[in-house]
Amino acid sequence: MRTLLPVAAGRGTVACAATPVPRRSLLLSTAAAGAALQPEQVAGTRPLRLTRSVASAVAKPRTSADEAISWAKKDNRRLLHVVYRVGDLDKTIKFYTECLGMKLLRKRDIPEEKYSNAFLGYGPEESHFVVELTYNYGVDKYDIGEGFGHFGIAVEDVAKTVELIRAKAGKVIREAGPVKGGETVIAFVEDPDGYKFEIIERPGTPEPLCQVMLRVGDLDRAISFYEKACGMELLRKRDSPEYKYTVAMMGYGPEDKDAVLELTYNYGVTEYAKGNAYAQIAIGTDDVYRTAEAAKLSGGQVVREPGPLPGINTKITAILDPDGWKLVFVDNMDFAKELE
Repeated sequence: MRTLLPVAAGRGTVACAATPVPRRSLLLSTAAAGAALQPEQVAGTRPLRLTRSVASAVAKPRTSADEAISWAKKDNRRLLHVVYRVGDLDKTIKFYTECLGMKLLRKRDIPEEKYSNAFLGYGPEESHFVVELTYNYGVDKYDIGEGFGHFGIAVEDVAKTVELIRAKAGKVIREAGPVKGGETVIAFVEDPDGYKFEIIERPGTPEPLCQVMLRVGDLDRAISFYEKACGMELLRKRDSPEYKYTVAMMGYGPEDKDAVLELTYNYGVTEYAKGNAYAQIAIGTDDVYRTAEAAKLSGGQVVREPGPLPGINTKITAILDPDGWKLVFVDNMDFAKELE
C-alpha cells in the first residue's frame, strides 16, 4: 500500500497532487499517506426532514464501546508493512539486500507525482511484514526525530551479521552481546539514513522483520488503545527501573513467529518530536468501517474516514493513536486484489 507523496520543502508535510495516477499507484499513494480525501458534497439537494424516531435512531452509535472492542479482538488482522522516507532509494536497497538479507519485492517510479518507492522483506507481502521505502524527488535528508526507536531483525547469528555489515561499510553502534539484564544476544546498526536496526539472535523464526519500536508518553494509555482499538494482545511488559524505562510488546501473535510493536516509555518523558522521516504502519482488517468506529470509541483520532478510495474499490481508514502515531487499516480482500 503506497503511503507517501512528495514532502513540501522545509515542512515535512504531505502534498496531494491532482495529476491522474494509475489505479495501483492511486491506492498506494493515498491510502498510507492518510490524505484528507473528503466525500464529494452533492449540490442542490433538499435537506432530508427526519421524524423524531428516525432522528433518534440516526443519532445513536451503531454499536456500543464493548461491542466495538469485542469485534476488534475477533477481526482478521496482521501487520502489513511499515512506511518511511529515505534520501537515496538505490543506496538503501543495496544496504538492505546485501547487509540485512532482505529481498527487493517490487519497485516503482511515479514521475508525475515525483516519488519512487520500493517494498523489501523476507517473504511475499501476502504473508510477511515488509518495509515500504519512499524517495521523494530532490529530498535527500529527513529528520527521524526522537519518537521513532528502531526496527528489529531476527537472525541466526548476530556476530556474523554484524561482521558482514561492517565489511560492507555499515555503521555498527552496539557490538554483539547479551542484552542488559538478560541472555538474548543483540547488536545495533544504522542504515544509510540513520534508521536504527536491532539485530536479535533468534534462529528459525518465520518472520525475520520482527519489530517496530516507538516511544510513547503514557504506556498504560497506549496499551489500552492498541488492545481496544487495534485488537492487539499485550504479549509482555517489562519494567527496568535501573535504566528508567518500561517496554510493552503488542501484537497479533507470539514474538517468535510474528512481527510486533514495541512501545517504550522513558520515565518522566510525555512527548516526543516525531520529525518527518517515519510515516506509519499498515494493518489488514476485514472491515474498515467498524475499525474506525472502534478507534473513535477507544480514544483514537480518525484522520481519514473509512471508505473506498476515489476511482477504485479499495477501502481504507487512517487513525492516530493517543501519541500521534499513524496507523492505516486496509481491507484484506482489497489488499489481496492489489497484489494480484
